[in-house]
Amino acid sequence: MKRLLPLLLLLALPGLLGLAGAEEGWLDRRVLNIAHQGGEFEAPSDTLYALKTAAEKGADVLEIDVHATAPDEHGVRELVAIHDTTVDRTTDGSGRVDELTLDEIQSLDAAYWFVPGPGTCNPDFGCTRPEADYVHRGIATGDEPPPEGFAPEDFRIPTVREILEEFPDELINIEIKRTAPDTEPYEELLADLLAEFDRTDDVIVVAFSDLAVERFKLHAPDVDTAVATAQAAAFKLSADGPLPGAPNPRYVALQVPVTFEGIEVVTEDFVRDAHANGLAVHVWTINDRATMEWLIAIGVDGIMTDRPTLLEEVLGACAWNPARPVTPPHCS
Repeated sequence: MKRLLPLLLLLALPGLLGLAGAEEGWLDRRVLNIAHQGGEFEAPSDTLYALKTAAEKGADVLEIDVHATAPDEHGVRELVAIHDTTVDRTTDGSGRVDELTLDEIQSLDAAYWFVPGPGTCNPDFGCTRPEADYVHRGIATGDEPPPEGFAPEDFRIPTVREILEEFPDELINIEIKRTAPDTEPYEELLADLLAEFDRTDDVIVVAFSDLAVERFKLHAPDVDTAVATAQAAAFKLSADGPLPGAPNPRYVALQVPVTFEGIEVVTEDFVRDAHANGLAVHVWTINDRATMEWLIAIGVDGIMTDRPTLLEEVLGACAWNPARPVTPPHCS
């Protein structure tokens, strides 16, 4: 870990020179049920069907992943919600998202490999189930009827525009996925789209890449963002003692796993230090009751989960101190 300090200091320097002072909005919202990909174990990843049903189940935040398509004949790229760099794992198609046009992408069945319970189950990716388990297969292409109240379009890969139109009042968590230098950057496209819909403090944007978040922030300084990997690592080291300072005050949250490569990240002290610096703590990706209960007990502000129904049950069963508890909740 000591060998990482110079690199982390360099990457995190802009934040380390500032005083913390993030907006309070995301700190006032707790404990958030954040539906990861709309609840990947319960509905086809990142589809409108998943997002709509997650909201119905009580999810407070709809989490989506964003890539940009290939340009169409007019040179226009569209932002679409899909987790992977390719369409291979989740759809009946193949190819990189940035090499397919929007028309090509939206002709695919985004529920083709979905099975309730395990989620995406594609034999090419090590998961095989009987044909009958793929209960939503063929709806997107019109070969099967949709459930009542839904349309075939709800089972294809949606555009971010469609999601913003469909959910004008929902909190949305947007993760920038593959971007420069691996593909043409699209942070400005996302910033322009959010500006068009006047989405700022009810949307939070994050990426693993610190540079991607910084690029986005240049184009959208008023949109809430979460700290990316290097600054989050620097904050963890700061919370443990070796480093001074905190992430740049332009950020409002830390989105982190419980552990990372064997290193414990989320602790009661980590949460307390984040709150002291005006940062909400959102933890990913939690799918078991015991860990959910523990995170609630130590005062995290949001839990990202593939099982929003379970998390809603836990939140309903557990009594916690809204002033950020330090003792386990009482769960019935």
